[in-house]
Amino acid sequence: MNAENRQQVPPAEGISEDASRNTLALNPLVGLRSEDLLESAGVLFKAVVNEPKVAAEQWLSFLGELGSIAAGKSERAPRTGDRRFSDASWKESSLHGGLLKAYLAWGDAVSGFVDKTSLSDIDKARAHLVTEILIDAVAPTNAMLTNPAAMRKFVDTGGRSVWQGLKNYVDDLTRNGGMPSMVDRSAFKVGENLATTPGAVVLRNELLELIQYTPTTSKVWKRPLVITPPQINKYYALDLSPDKSMVRFLLESGIQVFCVSWRNPTAADRDLGLDSYVAALDEAVDVAREVSGSDDISMMGSCSGGITSTAYFATLGNAAEKIRNMVLAVCLLDPNTADESAFGCLMTPDTMRAAKETSRLRGLVDGHELARMFAWMRPNDLIWNYWVNNYLLGNQPPAFDILYWNADTTRLPARLHGDYLDLYFTNPFVNAGKLTLNGRTIDMGEVKADCYVVAGVTDHITPWKGVHRTAQIMGANTTFVLSNSGHLQSLLNPPTNPKASFMIGSVNPAGPEAFLAACEKRKGSWWLDWRDWLHARSGDEVDAPASLGSGRHPVLAPAPGTYVFE
Repeated sequence: MNAENRQQVPPAEGISEDASRNTLALNPLVGLRSEDLLESAGVLFKAVVNEPKVAAEQWLSFLGELGSIAAGKSERAPRTGDRRFSDASWKESSLHGGLLKAYLAWGDAVSGFVDKTSLSDIDKARAHLVTEILIDAVAPTNAMLTNPAAMRKFVDTGGRSVWQGLKNYVDDLTRNGGMPSMVDRSAFKVGENLATTPGAVVLRNELLELIQYTPTTSKVWKRPLVITPPQINKYYALDLSPDKSMVRFLLESGIQVFCVSWRNPTAADRDLGLDSYVAALDEAVDVAREVSGSDDISMMGSCSGGITSTAYFATLGNAAEKIRNMVLAVCLLDPNTADESAFGCLMTPDTMRAAKETSRLRGLVDGHELARMFAWMRPNDLIWNYWVNNYLLGNQPPAFDILYWNADTTRLPARLHGDYLDLYFTNPFVNAGKLTLNGRTIDMGEVKADCYVVAGVTDHITPWKGVHRTAQIMGANTTFVLSNSGHLQSLLNPPTNPKASFMIGSVNPAGPEAFLAACEKRKGSWWLDWRDWLHARSGDEVDAPASLGSGRHPVLAPAPGTYVFE
């Protein structure tokens, strides 16, 4: 095969897509620490010591498989879609092919050992987590001498690829905490080519700025939509480039849009808890109502922002005159449904109490630390892809807006983090009376609204069956949408996406499997159905406002505001 026809370098688009499926967008209920991974490694080590017979059987099985590989009888092959081994040499070269099959056989032997031990289910899940990290780390693609694409590029460039890779490595050591960079940060700037939809800040308090966006239609629907993003990332995920901006789509649909931009807290804000965030959100809702001239609003919350929105909504009780409709995306309200997430096996009472104490001592949780730990849950997509691209091949990381946003993390006050972790123990959205905020006790049975709940079928952070449970909690007047994508992609799903499809139906009290059996399957983006749903619930059409803000709440700064830069 000619050199031009070989796949020398993993396509930047490919590794960007792999990583974007697993972006942080973290639900801060997760209390993940390096100690948790070390404890899981200890579980695996004890299993090896305590069950030597099982270990010996797997070792002998592996040796037998090596014999089959040497004799050319092995049919082992990587999983379909595994980009690591897409280079033609892994199929055409007997040396590389044998190395690949030996690696796959070893990985299966290690995983098989865990399966055959007498460990409990939770300890097996932890041991598998550690073995998967180990297996991914020693892949032959991760070493210069055993990566055919890297060796070929070394020869083709006269060694310049190694020199550039070394420069990239040193740069990441000094600027990225030793982790391979996933994105070319120099390609983006908030307010210039990200978060560029025109608007203005019409409220600023100690926790948030409220952005009102400039209408793009002559007529608008009177009832506005207030968007509450997660606190662990910047708000502009919903206003990235114009072609995938949810905010722009809503404006073009005649919806009046307001969006919360959370302030990035410091250790001095350690005592700000969920009650503080709910109070700040209440002020934002009142301003949106006053500025728009509407008695009530529709509210959208995603991930942890959905938890905050729902907690606020529930404090309004049966006199919830401020919120007419609720939209929740990739949001888990029942923490008992989080076990299928990437972190489920690490979510135990002991680890969560330890995480809570750690954040209490520090005064905050740093989003960059969470991101680094999260990367080890999906190392092929979030670490080794970039190790190969940046260091072995000497390429620059791709310029991809989603990954830039993903790296632009924020912090959480210790008390807010602790309040979120406490939800695991109290489960207040299921158990009435277990949570009181600002003098009001939460009882989801007392609040009613039309709801629209969105999940992603391949979401590893907030598994879709758990999000279906969220829809059940919100009540009978709930539409449930299951997008054919992952955590963030289920939100960034514009009508121009040719691969988009979704399932839709009423919330099913019998559970997620019953929903699958009864739902309607549609091609295209769920945004279009959601637009129609909002139109039917947003009051009358009125003239678009000639200016932003109001006499009581004048414009304070142009969008994207000031907090987004902190």
